[in-house]
Amino acid sequence: MLWQTLQQSVELGWSFYLPVILFVALCALGVPIWASIGASAVAMMVMSDVLPLALLGESLFDGIDAFALTAIPLFILTGDVLVRTGLSRKFLNVAEALTNWTRGGFGSATVLVCGMFSAISGSDAAGAAAVGRMTIDRLVESGYPRPYACALVAAGACTGILIPPSIAYIIIGLVLGISASTLFQAALIPGVLILTSILVTNILINRRMAYEGGKQISLREWLLQLGVSVRDGWYAFLVPGIIFVGIFSGRFTPTEAGATAVIVTIVMGFMLGTLKLSDFPSMLISSAKVNGVILPIIAFSLPLAQTLAAMGVPQGFVYGVTSVTDNPYVLILLMIVILIAAGCVMETTPNIVILAPILKPLADNIEMNEIQFCVMMITALGVGFITPPLGLNLFVVSGLTGESVLKIAARAVPFVFFMLLVTLLIAYVPFVSTFLLPEIYK
Repeated sequence: MLWQTLQQSVELGWSFYLPVILFVALCALGVPIWASIGASAVAMMVMSDVLPLALLGESLFDGIDAFALTAIPLFILTGDVLVRTGLSRKFLNVAEALTNWTRGGFGSATVLVCGMFSAISGSDAAGAAAVGRMTIDRLVESGYPRPYACALVAAGACTGILIPPSIAYIIIGLVLGISASTLFQAALIPGVLILTSILVTNILINRRMAYEGGKQISLREWLLQLGVSVRDGWYAFLVPGIIFVGIFSGRFTPTEAGATAVIVTIVMGFMLGTLKLSDFPSMLISSAKVNGVILPIIAFSLPLAQTLAAMGVPQGFVYGVTSVTDNPYVLILLMIVILIAAGCVMETTPNIVILAPILKPLADNIEMNEIQFCVMMITALGVGFITPPLGLNLFVVSGLTGESVLKIAARAVPFVFFMLLVTLLIAYVPFVSTFLLPEIYK
């Protein structure tokens, strides 16, 4: 294939296709994604000879030599501590009291807690697993079919990478050289819109199917119940409060917010008597395992990105696509389709490190705001997590409950539809992503 750029013609031969085939084959065989990326990067460097292999070692360390990355293990640890201390259950109690007057109240509470917990922990899978254990059985008892309850949790957990603070925005900011704090601000409104779309979908389905009715209570009763729940669990909200207020006020960097949240959560666990020193080894090991998966992916992504850039692949991709159509609306739609498809089969981090350097030049070519591009990319990947039949979150809740993934996937379709509408809004209306940002970013 011959791809032309403004500077030169680029012919992609087996030096490109064989490493790509190798990557796909290794993933299909169940080889860890970081090893698949690393093997493909080395193969591409050797076969193309556009960069010396000696650059590999330096690139690996350059890929993870970033202060912002220290926030990742801190947020992961915060989420783990929240579960172990029982503070995550306090979130659920308050959310349930907040929504118990409406039809589908406990379902709405589940979505809210999924969003809050996943945002703090930075992991969709962790959010789905943790909240699913607490809520799915109760959702079934409330009248929800089990497949639908699983789909609801899977959809709510998708917001983990969409609502700041999100590990995904830290990584894409690192890959594209954009401040994570700026991306957090930009993602707030889109993340809330996605969360709202899931809530609205659940309410509409409940109105039609009558899974769960709302309690007919007076305003006084509702306020009383809400007050009791807040009184019993207000301290749990210190953790998200510290993170959100600290970051959005500019007092904390994401790393500092994560460190403060960990300390506060641990202190609260000791004060409540729900955390012991004996819990620390397992907590640290659990966080280290997750972090140990993310960091090698980021490390190997840099030599891969450098090799692709040296071969002219991003520029060639832009030319190849724009030679078919230069309509920006069609090109944006094409990017969304690619991202959703990628989100179906691969985790957020490898998708970001592989696709962001390739798609960003295309976004630049159609003069798409770079902040808007980042938010659109993460949102589309999030939609992919529950897009039937391969959405990763569908398999998480299926493994948690033993329910058929196909039955869960069928119940997830309405959530995918409404989330997709919000994704299109983000993609075509820059204002949604840039409203909270200073004028320089607009």
